[in-house]
Amino acid sequence: MDRDRADGRGGGQDPTAALQKVLATLAYLLTRSRAHERHVAEAGVTAARSDLWLLMALEDSGGVSRVGDLAAQLLVEPPHVTRQIGQLESQDLVERTPDELDRRARKVAITPHGRATLERLNRISQANFRDALAGFDDADIAATVAVLNHLVAYAREKHAHEDRQRGRGA
Repeated sequence: MDRDRADGRGGGQDPTAALQKVLATLAYLLTRSRAHERHVAEAGVTAARSDLWLLMALEDSGGVSRVGDLAAQLLVEPPHVTRQIGQLESQDLVERTPDELDRRARKVAITPHGRATLERLNRISQANFRDALAGFDDADIAATVAVLNHLVAYAREKHAHEDRQRGRGA
């Protein structure tokens, strides 16, 4: 496939439709079990995909977060996150800590082992992305990041709106 067809500029296809199609294909390819297993094996990581997403969300939150906030960020229900935290805690990837503002509540904090696990995985993932994006300049990549961040924000807001409509809060 030539680069013009791959980037949606060729073939007379609507650019929005081309972007939707390529994102759907990319999501499928990146979330296949074999791809995940290959990347985590290269990084020496044993955590499941959903566990790694939770660790990344926790890291994005500054390394410490409440369960409800993590659930909202991951677009899942809090009991799901609570179960995952138990699994991650047993692997020394996270720990529960007291919440200074609410003594009844607990927060979740990423452990040094959890950070090291994410760093190894990120090194492998970034090396793979560098290889995949060879030949594209930084401006093209930055524009792609801006478009994808916009789509993520749109999807999150749409999900929050649907939850508000159902009366579940954001």
